[in-house]
Amino acid sequence: MEELIGLIVAPIIVFLVIVAPIWLVLHYRSKRQISQGLSEEQVRSLNELAQTAEQMAERIQTLEAILDAETPEWRKKV
Repeated sequence: MEELIGLIVAPIIVFLVIVAPIWLVLHYRSKRQISQGLSEEQVRSLNELAQTAEQMAERIQTLEAILDAETPEWRKKV
């Protein structure tokens, strides 16, 4: 019976002494990184994406204006 208890207690002790502290440190480190917000690189990338989206929206408006002038019924076909 004592051997069975030893087989159960040993992995629990190893988990509590080694795995749990590492797990907690990594968990709270990731929480802190999330709460700090975006990095400079992420902000720059986001701004580039927003600028590209604005350019695409302008192009779409231009294309729709051209289609409206050349083929007024094109919207009914889509």
